[in-house]
Amino acid sequence: MAQISSNNRFKKCSSSHLEQTRTKDVNKEEALQMEAEALAKLQKDRRVTDNQRDSELSSSTRQKTQVHSKQDYDLMVFPELDSQKRALDIDVENLTQAELEKLLLDDSFETKKTPVLPVTPVLSPTLSAQFYFRPTLQRGQWAPGLSGSSTYSLPSLYPSAYSKQASFQNGFSTRMPTFPPTEPIYLSLPGPSPHLSYSMTPAAAFHPQGSLPIYRPVVSPDMAQLFDKIASTSEFLKNGKARTDMELTNSKATVSNLQLSPKSGDISKFDWLDLDPLSKPKVDNVEVLDHVEEKDVPGLLAEDPWDAVLLEERSLATCHLERKVNGKSLSGATVIRSQSLNIRTTQLAKIQGQISQKDPIGTSSLPTGSSLLQEIEVQNEEVAAFCQSITKLRTNFPYTNHSTNPGYLLSPVTVQRNIRGENASVKVSIEIEGFQLPVTFTCDVSSTVEIIIMQALCWVHDDLNQVDVGSYVLKVCGQEEVLQNSHCLGSHEYIQNCRKWDTEIKLQLLTFSAMCQNLARTAEDDETPVDLNKHLYQIEKPYKEVMTRHPVEELLDSYHNQVDLALQVENQHRAVDQVIKAVRKICSALDGVETLAVTESVKKLRRAVNLPRSKSAEVPSLSGGGDTSKSSARVSLNPENPVQVSMDQLTVAVYDLLKLHSNADSSPADCAPSNRNIKEAWTTTEQLQFTIFAAHGISSTWVSNYEKYYLICSLSHNGKDLFKPIQSKKVGTYKNFFYLIKWDELILFPIQISQLPLESLLHLTLFGILSQSSGSSPDSNKQRKGPEALGKVSLPLFDFKRFLTCGTKLLYLWTSSHTNPIPATIPKKGYVMERIVLQVDFPSPPFDVLYTTPEVDRSIIQQQDLETLENDIKEKLTDILHKDSFGLSKEEKAFLWEKRYYCFKHPDCLPKILASAPNWNWVNLAKTYSLLQRWPPLHPLTALELLDAQFADQEVRSLAVSWIEAISDDELTDLLPQFVQALKYEIYLNSSLVCFLLSRALANIQIAHNLYWLLKDALHDSQFGTRYEHVLGALLSVGGKGLREELLKQTRLVQLLGGVAEKVRQASGSARQVVLQKSMDRVQSFFLRNKCRLPLNPSLVAKELNIKTCSFFNSNAMPLKVTMVNNDPLGEEINIMFKVGEDLRQDMLALQMIKIMDKIWLKEGLDLRMVIFKCLSTGRDRGLVELVPSSDTLRKIQVEYGVTGSFKDKPLADWLRKYNPSEEEYEKASENFIYSCAGCCVATYVLGICDRHNDNIMLKSTGHMFHIDFGKFLGHAQMFGSFKRDRAPFVLTSDMAYVINGGEKPTIRFQLFVDLCCQAYNLIRKQTNLFLNLLSLMIPSGLPELTSIQDLKYVRDALQPQTTDAEATIFFTRLIESSLGSIATKFNFFIHNLAQLRFSGLPSNDEPILSFSPKTYSFRQDGRIKEVCVFTYHKKYNPDKHYIYVVRILREGQLEPSFVFRTFDEFQELHNKLSIIFPLWKLPGFPNRMVLGRTHIKDVAAKRKIELNSYLQSLMSASADVAECDLICTFFHPLLRDEKAEGIARSAVAGPFSPPPGQVGGAVKLSVSYRNGTLFIMVMHIKDLVTEDGADPNPYVKTYLLPDTHKTSKRKTKISRKTRNPTFNEMLVYSGYSQETLQQRELQLSVLSAESLRENFFLGGITLPLKDFNLSKETVKWYQLTAATYL
Repeated sequence: MAQISSNNRFKKCSSSHLEQTRTKDVNKEEALQMEAEALAKLQKDRRVTDNQRDSELSSSTRQKTQVHSKQDYDLMVFPELDSQKRALDIDVENLTQAELEKLLLDDSFETKKTPVLPVTPVLSPTLSAQFYFRPTLQRGQWAPGLSGSSTYSLPSLYPSAYSKQASFQNGFSTRMPTFPPTEPIYLSLPGPSPHLSYSMTPAAAFHPQGSLPIYRPVVSPDMAQLFDKIASTSEFLKNGKARTDMELTNSKATVSNLQLSPKSGDISKFDWLDLDPLSKPKVDNVEVLDHVEEKDVPGLLAEDPWDAVLLEERSLATCHLERKVNGKSLSGATVIRSQSLNIRTTQLAKIQGQISQKDPIGTSSLPTGSSLLQEIEVQNEEVAAFCQSITKLRTNFPYTNHSTNPGYLLSPVTVQRNIRGENASVKVSIEIEGFQLPVTFTCDVSSTVEIIIMQALCWVHDDLNQVDVGSYVLKVCGQEEVLQNSHCLGSHEYIQNCRKWDTEIKLQLLTFSAMCQNLARTAEDDETPVDLNKHLYQIEKPYKEVMTRHPVEELLDSYHNQVDLALQVENQHRAVDQVIKAVRKICSALDGVETLAVTESVKKLRRAVNLPRSKSAEVPSLSGGGDTSKSSARVSLNPENPVQVSMDQLTVAVYDLLKLHSNADSSPADCAPSNRNIKEAWTTTEQLQFTIFAAHGISSTWVSNYEKYYLICSLSHNGKDLFKPIQSKKVGTYKNFFYLIKWDELILFPIQISQLPLESLLHLTLFGILSQSSGSSPDSNKQRKGPEALGKVSLPLFDFKRFLTCGTKLLYLWTSSHTNPIPATIPKKGYVMERIVLQVDFPSPPFDVLYTTPEVDRSIIQQQDLETLENDIKEKLTDILHKDSFGLSKEEKAFLWEKRYYCFKHPDCLPKILASAPNWNWVNLAKTYSLLQRWPPLHPLTALELLDAQFADQEVRSLAVSWIEAISDDELTDLLPQFVQALKYEIYLNSSLVCFLLSRALANIQIAHNLYWLLKDALHDSQFGTRYEHVLGALLSVGGKGLREELLKQTRLVQLLGGVAEKVRQASGSARQVVLQKSMDRVQSFFLRNKCRLPLNPSLVAKELNIKTCSFFNSNAMPLKVTMVNNDPLGEEINIMFKVGEDLRQDMLALQMIKIMDKIWLKEGLDLRMVIFKCLSTGRDRGLVELVPSSDTLRKIQVEYGVTGSFKDKPLADWLRKYNPSEEEYEKASENFIYSCAGCCVATYVLGICDRHNDNIMLKSTGHMFHIDFGKFLGHAQMFGSFKRDRAPFVLTSDMAYVINGGEKPTIRFQLFVDLCCQAYNLIRKQTNLFLNLLSLMIPSGLPELTSIQDLKYVRDALQPQTTDAEATIFFTRLIESSLGSIATKFNFFIHNLAQLRFSGLPSNDEPILSFSPKTYSFRQDGRIKEVCVFTYHKKYNPDKHYIYVVRILREGQLEPSFVFRTFDEFQELHNKLSIIFPLWKLPGFPNRMVLGRTHIKDVAAKRKIELNSYLQSLMSASADVAECDLICTFFHPLLRDEKAEGIARSAVAGPFSPPPGQVGGAVKLSVSYRNGTLFIMVMHIKDLVTEDGADPNPYVKTYLLPDTHKTSKRKTKISRKTRNPTFNEMLVYSGYSQETLQQRELQLSVLSAESLRENFFLGGITLPLKDFNLSKETVKWYQLTAATYL
């Protein structure tokens, strides 16, 4: 049904009550056609009646009020057929509560309902009639502009929910109308009545001034009584959030015109009881007509009962549009700001036009299913475009695709080459449902997982042909991850770790359906609209929230109430003060921004209120309806009412401020109406200029600490300044409502806009000059005399549509200086960054400047052949191509750019070429883009460099992302931190890189999980936090409900653990354990409701805490040790460390680099058995660290030998022997130590990891060494006063060398260690560019020791990229010698031991009581000792010469004695521990350790045997508390070494090998190579040298090229002292020899021992004819030494 008006002059009501005229039924198509015809006629009639407006203005006022309900908005209505009930026909007093609530829910009650109309953005008028009708928006979708009345819409800049603060749940007072005027030709401001009604020309700026008429509601007693009754019902309260606009739209499709009688206050249908402002209908457009169209102006259309009773006749004579603002007519051109803001009239409804489509009947046509957008809440067009892009992206990953939406995690894969033999076998244990015991078999590591599944299925099914093998997976026991069926078994990291730790491989055979797939996306997820803000409410944001919409509405309502009151009361001074206070609150809500227009208007109002009031200016009584209207008209027309005029101007200024604030985040292109001319940027010769006006929101802390402020304005592209930065003048703070810094200064860059690249960035950095009176910086720990950088903000000069920015901009500069937190302390809970607002005015030319992409001409490129160049030029170019990008000079860059067309066969040099481009001006882009299109694809890791700051061009970055897409998911996971940081170098939000990351996150849960935590941590970035919030919101929106809920659970868990950690830190030492246990109960209650995946590793699922084993570490940060029970019964307990008060991002970066190094080594077949543990920063100075089981710090191991244990050689070896008692186990542990120590030495040196003391180096019981705590890196050494604690290149101490050598003397094992180090070092050197690029991308992350490109100089120097492998081998060998010979490392350990010296009695139960015993024993287990004595002693040579004492023990109940073997050091450890446990007991004296002369001789051993016997007799006869303590029992308990018979039988016969006289032995390892006319002989190692007297020689090497009669070819190495297995790694060079000459020569090599008291003697030699060598390549080989003659 539809009712169509015949023309725009609607019929008057013929009756006093509301009746609806019925018409014939029409179908939808007819109704739409009728509506279109009526609309066209309406517009035509308007033009016809233009000339009649002036004459009919006064006489038509009352008529227009009476017919106002039939407007052009209501061309189509659908009245309900049910009987109507009227409010005035109801006996309100006799209604019960239940009857009234039933009445409210009756659909037939007051069906003459107001049409649901969108709210008009009052401050955003538009011109086109095609936007006349607007779709109704759902809850939470506000138009990006300001609407009339109390329900005006602020942009979605204010998107969060809010609390209700007024009597009604929507926060509106019952005496205020809540819906806007609907006549489209007027701009109406919110309030109890339209305060302003101006018609405007299209070009007019919004600067209305004039009288504002005041109207008060005439509420009938019946209506008021009914409203009060309604307000008290439970249904009213419940309905506040019960309904949405969608429900309203889909309920009954009947809308009635509401006709109002001046005497009646009828009520529309009670859908207005939905009090949530988010569900109110919104209008997103206003049609602005010329001021002469004032004749046919209907009154307000009521959409709320209060509007219905507040409508009355009102004069339209208040519109004086010919008033001038600042001397210029409002009907003319846009006013340029002199004393007011320069704001162009905008068409903000453009966004809604793109988002949703309107059907012909004027209702919202909501997108469904495959549509790109559905009810997106946006801040500006750029965000809207981003949402569209993400929605389209999601369609490429439907939930039905199992390969991209499995719902579970895949085990990561690392490709290894020839690890421990290609055909290595492993033992696999597979749990199968229905089998009581696991199926165990041996398989090859090169077998695919699918083959392993088939082998397992053979145990279950007889015929595999009937089984779908592809439907099965192998799940890792204890983890929610599965092996990848298409990959080989040994390539999975889980399998590699099992082999590394020598643990059992436990798997579980499951079908796809049996797997937990709760993280999979569903159909509902794919259909849910993309909403960037919907899921961020639980994310703890580090910065102050932007003011939400609702509080601003309330403040505006309050302001209008105060304005009304001020114009009514006699004593206006107090009322005006309240008005000004209301304005102040509005400015405060808008980030403390107070424009010049607001300031001037407030001053004018203060002056006006002090002027004498004339009689005509007084506000008359509002008791009479018609008289009120006439009186109001007289007041409004009276130009001599200064208070009224000032109020008008103030209102205009307030709404100008609101408009400015709402457009603060808008795209510059949003300022441009569609009919403006466009000028291409490359033709624009104007220079770049703008005005920095002021900085708003200055805190009182700044005012007291800083005297002057200034801005540094810089213009950059590719991370470099395009022009010299410009400094503003230095000014102080001003105080109006708030403190502000006012410059009002024009900044002019002498650079034409045509020369600006598209990605040009304007940077504004605010500096403060400290006040002399403040004495110091706000940071109490630093005295800073110079200017202090307070914050920085950047703005692209061209927006995402490529329009040049224009108009006034509010730029948000985030800063934490307001709170001034003390370094190294935990910020208080709720710590947030705050922001100040920079107001910058850009020129507003009459045209828009658009940056257009130049056309690419492929004919420009002519590929050249490098070989055609002259030799010197070719050699120069080749040298440049082999350099890294960081080492190129300006001349080399210019040369490379000139010869770029010769480099196509070297594709990896593209980053160097692009970085060498002289400029990126528009005129040169065509050539550059042509080069890019022809360039061969780069490897993904090489293309990563193109995402750095020096490559801002969008085409370059998009091309780089297209190449990077070839990277595997596992590689991408490793490099995610760099990709997240690279987002900062993107100019616009919707970039190829963002889409790439989100697409990979959609297809891989591990990537999505890691990306979530990285983005969440990046929210703390003061400059880019908002961008990361958008990307995080997109990830949560498209990731699916299951993943989203899991991530939010993890976030909650981290918040709970953070609270516990803070409480433990703040508690006193004795109360910490109690506080920990009590606080952990809250975490336990979380687990009672949830199972939660671990943020460190999403494949680990915890179901509860093991509170008894939770504890804390006694370090400065007091980190928690959290133990959780694995949800998988086949899994082990989960142990993690939670830290608060330390920034873990640097640890994350260091561990990431070490992991990448390890993968590089593994790919090259070098397994250094590195311990890779996980670390995750979860927020500001807090995070999680994986605990490595069965490991101890070196300090804890060394202090078992006393505080000077770091100076001793045996602690590490003895500790490993304790946990690896058999020789086979110890040899395996020693081998693990050699390999892992080599990896640690290389990694810590390359990364410059400092502060290496014995508490951040750890050792596993399996022999694997690893480093922790990476607070100092890139060569930033820790200082101890003026003493540099890290003096050695890396940590390699004598106790480590003792384990490597297997004793005190160098052995061939140390040569293996050196070779491993050099090989690992050379493999990393080949990837120098990769590491420099990865670290360079992390520069903007804010790490304290990685702030600029200069910090990368250490890594570049450490990797020696320009040297050969041989030269690098020599270099690193010298580093090994330097580190091993450094006493500074041991002294550093000793200092740390002193600092950490805390004796607290016996270790805890889980710690060994003696260093050489893995457990603690008692006499209840072993039996009491009757007799004990030192029986004898033996000399041993394993690993070095020493004496061991045989102790005879006879226990009660035993007839035969037992024997144990203890060293003198172990006896001394027993005595030291007894002294600690029994400090008040008098223990027997222990034999003196100091011996003059040699220690390990028979005489000393015989003397000590007697002394030890005496000590034992005295000890055993002491008190039973001492003699029968667990320490003594453990000392005498037999160990595995005591049970070996060969331990007793070994004698001194096994002494050093003494060869027969004249015998020569040993071998030498040489590297022989020839290049550039030079012969290189590298003497690497010598092994197994022998001497006649058995003494260790002092070997060195001497060489000659024979024949050499004059001995001119003599070369020598350095002397290696006291070793039979020396390592030299020295290069002996013979220059000026041609290959033909060398073919006729022989290399004579001799090994001699240097002696000081006698002549050097010969140890062996060898003669090698050089004709036997292929000198074109390097030859590395061992050569046996002989008794050859030598020169």
